[in-house]
Amino acid sequence: WRGSVYKMVWKDMLVYIILYFSISFIYRFGLDESQRETFEKLSLHCGYFRNLIPISFVLGFYVSLVVSRWWGMYESMPWPDKLSVLLSTHIQGHDARARMLRCTVIRYVNLSFLITFSMIAPAVKKNFPTLQQMMDAGYMTANEKELLEDLEKKTKVHKTWVPFMWACKIVDRARREGRIRDDVAQKTVTDEILRLRGCCGELLGWDEYNIPLVYTQVVTIAVYSFFLFSVIGEQFLDPSKKYDHNIIDIYVPVFTLLQFFFYIGWLKVAESLINPFGEDDHDFEFVALLKRHLE
Repeated sequence: WRGSVYKMVWKDMLVYIILYFSISFIYRFGLDESQRETFEKLSLHCGYFRNLIPISFVLGFYVSLVVSRWWGMYESMPWPDKLSVLLSTHIQGHDARARMLRCTVIRYVNLSFLITFSMIAPAVKKNFPTLQQMMDAGYMTANEKELLEDLEKKTKVHKTWVPFMWACKIVDRARREGRIRDDVAQKTVTDEILRLRGCCGELLGWDEYNIPLVYTQVVTIAVYSFFLFSVIGEQFLDPSKKYDHNIIDIYVPVFTLLQFFFYIGWLKVAESLINPFGEDDHDFEFVALLKRHLE
């Protein structure tokens, strides 16, 4: 049930079914012959013009855009695994100093991840609302916290780049100490740190610039208008009058309900993927991701 399409569409489906059968009941038992003829003309009119709405084209293009955007967000997610392998390979030594250098670089990178995620994900912001909570969780020391707080007073620009800079300085220090064998190895590690910094920057960009609201509104209005007209236009009319496509009365509009389920489900999928940084069932699990990276 969690994260399923049924959970997303059942309320809309229930409202649609109630409206459809209420109108059907009124048509069958609440109207006289003259009123029934007027309703039948209205139903045929709504059914004809409803089909002129290019719902498949509009919705399909919108969902394609949203899914492409969602996949771009996923590909921008930073993972420290490659950096960990590079550090283990290029920072040589099994003594405490070598281990400290490797762990410090990874800690700084994870700190940058945490700062980035706290800016875009409400769930992370709730767990780490201030630098103090980040320090208590082991992401930074008291001195590093003071440096970030001083920088916060000087500028309001995000600070995700600062721990990355610290990580690059640690790599440079390891090279000067002879723990990294050559400049090529140092460049390889530094390039990976900078690539992760780029991933964090991309996430901030995805969060700041969303799909234009007007486009989402057009698609939503088109889909709901389509089914608002279908409440009347898809009614089963008197078969004895031999209207086009009304040769049988089966009371329950099976195919119309399937169409509603598919199109509304399609729209709900797009709505759920448009911002995967939230706290819905299907959004990215940033808190679990941070725990995994820290371990």
